[in-house]
Amino acid sequence: MAHRRHRFAERRKAVGYSQESLAARLGVDRSTIVRWESGCTEPQPYIRPKLAKLLEVTPSELDALLVPSLPTEQIPTVVTAPLRPTVALVHVAQGDGLDAGELDDMNRRQLLRALSVAGTLVALPSTDTGMDINHPRLSDAVDLEEYETLNAHLWKVFLLSKSKRVVYPLVRQQLGLLTASLERSHSATTRQRLCGLVGELFQLAGEIFFDSNRYTDAACCYTLALSACREAKAYDLWACALTRHAFIGMYERRPAETSPMLAVASQVAQRGDSHLSTRYWVAAVQAETHAELGDMDGCKRALDSAEEVHTLGGQVHNGGWLRFDGSRLAEEQGTCYVKLGRPDLAEVALTDALGQGLSLRRQGSVLTDLALLGLQNRDVDQVLECGGKALELGRQTGSGYIGRKLQGLQVKLAPLLADGRVSELNDRIAALVRADV
Repeated sequence: MAHRRHRFAERRKAVGYSQESLAARLGVDRSTIVRWESGCTEPQPYIRPKLAKLLEVTPSELDALLVPSLPTEQIPTVVTAPLRPTVALVHVAQGDGLDAGELDDMNRRQLLRALSVAGTLVALPSTDTGMDINHPRLSDAVDLEEYETLNAHLWKVFLLSKSKRVVYPLVRQQLGLLTASLERSHSATTRQRLCGLVGELFQLAGEIFFDSNRYTDAACCYTLALSACREAKAYDLWACALTRHAFIGMYERRPAETSPMLAVASQVAQRGDSHLSTRYWVAAVQAETHAELGDMDGCKRALDSAEEVHTLGGQVHNGGWLRFDGSRLAEEQGTCYVKLGRPDLAEVALTDALGQGLSLRRQGSVLTDLALLGLQNRDVDQVLECGGKALELGRQTGSGYIGRKLQGLQVKLAPLLADGRVSELNDRIAALVRADV
């Protein structure tokens, strides 16, 4: 039986690498790092010198790190019953890291197996003529109410937390509970609701990874969410999972790949609840993709569609996996106009957005766009002021989302680096990005 190489993993973390970032520096897949750390495989001789250099150790010290070791601490046991929301809030404070690791690989495999079983059972007719397969049992209803309550609380904690990753240990635990429940016998209706809850929670896990710039892990979570939401026939939830997946392409500057996914999301959203804002959120994200492609007309059409959210009445979102109510349209318009090189339109929209009650994460995003706008207008003072404020918010929150936007600003600072103040800002952004890797 393989034993994990805890000293190797600890050294990787000590020098500031995630599994994904170390893999990128070595030119290998992240799963290769996972296998090394789990003790399943050995780094090949040709790669060891580079690995030693990145870990800042000698070859002999690297050999010592690769000696399998027993765990230095006990892995928390997964509870066997849903946690009450009050318990959840207490445990969040104990979360101390973000590690996709082997436990998540296990959860993913278990979920895919459970979805295969659930999908087959939903398709098959009932063989028990004395039982209505669509009528949930009392115990099912009680469990579902518990699961739904905790899911809702996890989204609230995620939104309120300065550092999003502290929520992740609890999300992992709840996913284990939901997946285990999905593998048990249930009515067709209960199975579909469970699939929806799993899809919702994998979107939350994806959001946490996305905020930490862990795009490969985020994409995996969103893909699993898609499978679960499809089984649940939850069209709004399904469309949101597609849209979140599309964000990865946007932030990796691959709008040509993003556009088809958003087109599918738009089609799925049309089959959802017309009283919800899902289709309008998809349109707002499509507008940014059009802007990235330099398509002003397409961008304006999509923004006009998104504006129609204001024609809805009542509760247009659930405050969890769907939060779009049109209040973010000003900052989204500003982002689009910055991308399109229209500083006249961008400044009005971004200034308006900054005057609204934004979260720290969103403030950082708007301030970075205003710094980019300063570059377009050759206003160094605006670049320094807005870029500096965004940098401070990035430090406060540890948000990879803000860090990624600041990276976009950093690459455009080169023409101004002769100015010592700009050079200092460039160095501070670089230090923030390194610390977030």
